[in-house]
Amino acid sequence: MKLFILKLLALFMFFSFTNVLANDNGSANVSLETHKEENYKVKPFSEMITGFLASTGVNAILHPDPDELSSDGKPMSNFHKSWGRVLMILLTFFLFWLAIKKGFEPLLLLPIAFGGLLANIPVAGIAGDHGFLGVIYGMGLSNEMFPIIIFMGVGAMTDFGPLLSNPKTALLGGAAQFGIFGTLVGAVALSQFGFVDFTLQQASAISIIGGADGPTSIFIATKLAPELLGAIAVASYSYMAMVPIIQPPIMKALTSDTERRIKMTTLRHVSRLEKLVFPVMVLTLAIMVLPESTPLIGAFMFGNFLKESGVVERLNDTLQNSLINTVTIFLGLGVGSKLAADQFLVPDTMFIMALGIVAFSVGTASGVIMAKIMNLFPGNKINPLIGSAGVSAVPMAARVSNKVGMEYDRTNMLLMHAMGPNVAGVIGSAVAAGVLISLFQ
Repeated sequence: MKLFILKLLALFMFFSFTNVLANDNGSANVSLETHKEENYKVKPFSEMITGFLASTGVNAILHPDPDELSSDGKPMSNFHKSWGRVLMILLTFFLFWLAIKKGFEPLLLLPIAFGGLLANIPVAGIAGDHGFLGVIYGMGLSNEMFPIIIFMGVGAMTDFGPLLSNPKTALLGGAAQFGIFGTLVGAVALSQFGFVDFTLQQASAISIIGGADGPTSIFIATKLAPELLGAIAVASYSYMAMVPIIQPPIMKALTSDTERRIKMTTLRHVSRLEKLVFPVMVLTLAIMVLPESTPLIGAFMFGNFLKESGVVERLNDTLQNSLINTVTIFLGLGVGSKLAADQFLVPDTMFIMALGIVAFSVGTASGVIMAKIMNLFPGNKINPLIGSAGVSAVPMAARVSNKVGMEYDRTNMLLMHAMGPNVAGVIGSAVAAGVLISLFQ
């Protein structure tokens, strides 16, 4: 027994000695760290003030750092480091005005503009790889995740009833995609004549602006021309926001007073089974014919299938509200991170904006003209105004068609009829993106 007690005492003393040694080492480390902190050299107050002033944003703009690199790690010109940033900040203020005062797509323009404002702050490096805008871009835009989630939410908010009740309106959505491929040819022609130096991949990404579909534009730009993402996204969302300004003059110029007054017949009732089968059928066709388009079309049809199933209301509500709202914030900030002066204030940007407005205008005109051609054949007449809704700015383009129609006949309600080509345009732009990616990636 005594021997056992002696062994316990010896073991206790061993552990106590070990603990004392560990505490001594810890104290030594603390002392070492403290000693390191004591290496700080006290500066005169005037020198501290001078150092503080040298670190301000004003000084960075007035006296650019010659060694400063862009968020991509590339050299920057003095203009982009200084007054270029000032111009971009003023541009973001203009976008604020458009979103708040004019109501132009505020849900997206505000985050994009604020992201652009943050990206042009000197010294902070917010849009760099380790800045929070750079992290947002990396986690959801460079891998196309945010546009795909947006498509899920849009699908959950979409009703295919108008399209299914009048399937021939899908032709209007298809015709509106002519603006995409027409602009692609135009961009390549400009490159051939030496006005610009766009590659086929860049021309393809620019042309998708004609579909007036922001997520699709971002999706294809990240795959084919990530260096143009900022300009393409801003152009796409800007033209989406200006649908009420751009489209009506084109619609009126291409239609007669009689055509604008055409009243369309009441839509037939679409059964729940039809609405359930349609998304699965479209996705199956996409898988068989154009797999490159399935990320967008698959997400779109998934969201719609959840909605039409009627048995997952909580998931449907999440897609329509909290999830799409959250992702919209991150998507806008991530796009805004590419509005840095060195990436946006380049000659190519002006050509992108010009080609974008051409693409959008041609897409609008193509839908109207297709409706006029369809009216040459026997059957119920189509009001050509709904052809402009073939661009996939949902549901704004459909509302514009209805508004213009009511200017000539207050009883002519075209909204539900216009939703047919409108949702067809969403599918059409995703298909067009898939075609371009499969051809040029």
